[in-house]
Amino acid sequence: MAKPTLTLLSDLTPPSLERTWLTAPHPTLPIVATCSSDKTVRVYSLQNFKLLSTITGGHKRSVRTCAWKPHIQGESVLATGSFDATVGIWRRWDNYGRSENASGWGVEENDESNANAETTEDGEEEEWRFAVLLDGHDSEVKSVSWSPSGMLLATCARDKSIWIWEDLDDGDNNFETVAVLQEHGGDVKSVAWHPVEECLASGGYDDTIRLWREDLDDWGQVACIKKHEGTVWFVEWEGTETAPKILPAEGVDAESLRSQWRDQHALSGPRLVSCSDDRTVRIWRRLPKQMMQPGAMSSATTGIPSIIRPSGTDETWEEDAVLPHAHELAVYAVAWSRRTGLLASVGADGRIVVYEERVVRSTDSDAMETESAEGKTLLTTEWSILAVVDGAHGIYEINHAAWAKRADRGSDGDEEVLVTTADDGSVKVWTLQG
Repeated sequence: MAKPTLTLLSDLTPPSLERTWLTAPHPTLPIVATCSSDKTVRVYSLQNFKLLSTITGGHKRSVRTCAWKPHIQGESVLATGSFDATVGIWRRWDNYGRSENASGWGVEENDESNANAETTEDGEEEEWRFAVLLDGHDSEVKSVSWSPSGMLLATCARDKSIWIWEDLDDGDNNFETVAVLQEHGGDVKSVAWHPVEECLASGGYDDTIRLWREDLDDWGQVACIKKHEGTVWFVEWEGTETAPKILPAEGVDAESLRSQWRDQHALSGPRLVSCSDDRTVRIWRRLPKQMMQPGAMSSATTGIPSIIRPSGTDETWEEDAVLPHAHELAVYAVAWSRRTGLLASVGADGRIVVYEERVVRSTDSDAMETESAEGKTLLTTEWSILAVVDGAHGIYEINHAAWAKRADRGSDGDEEVLVTTADDGSVKVWTLQG
């Protein structure tokens, strides 16, 4: 059986002439938004990989990050974070890119016109609307993330703080500051919301990963993970429906094992992946409350005086796996597919690595399964490297990777692509073959 390969499908064109930081796939439409050092965000079609529009005028310095608001009907809402210390909220109606002859979203491949600006029936340009500017951070904004409900927006910055804003959804684009979290000891690089709960993960320059929840109308830290030996550049959550791969074998019911694995992890919930300057990619799992040891998350561990921590809110997170070593320099970003469970990592060495989790199996009858302290059978898994691309963007560092549903004419309707974003301004779309 041939080893899978990651193959370049297309570049997004035209590229930015300056560094690109991050590419965010839209939650429902086949489009992506790419942040650039030229103070703009470019929106591209994933159907033909061409530029649809350029968002300009909102920021005075590099746009470092962006995120699409989920659960919006008929309109797209994009949050952007900039080195000018501000967060912008942009809106545009979703007749975006659609024409009478178009089979879907984006520009048809035989359309030679520049699609940077849509026009309405009366000939006026239909542009992105700069809805509101959120001003609170003291320095460069590094990451933004919407909560699963879309009502909360988390932002983090070089000023060591995380802000949580509530979209009041009152028709006037008003946002309210819900919390300012300042426990990180350095630049906060990444924030990411749990896929179903209002639980926020963050990683930063102080080498820590921190978990945050609301308790009694006040947001506070519930866990602090201190196992990385360098800056934590990025954190991302596992999907709620993913499961490790189970190779076909005689006498093995793959679907039954998959259900067993999901049941086994139901109390812990989705896992968290992180990557670091220490060149490692690590996966973390929350221990269910009944498995926690008293004092495991005491003030000595968390650094939070117990007198100001509500009782019963602390969580214990353990290291579930360290992925096989594959990077020679800092790992800047990880992407965890919520469709396939595959993981991808990218970084300063210009390498893309794709990993796969599989249920362990050998000739030993007990190798695939172990027994827990409670006498329950537990499935064990291991991660392996599925594909590697060296020099994926030439000599340039890769800043970000994201999985997206494939939407071009070669798609079978259920495939994914990997989108990578680099220092030279290029954004590349890859497919996993084999």
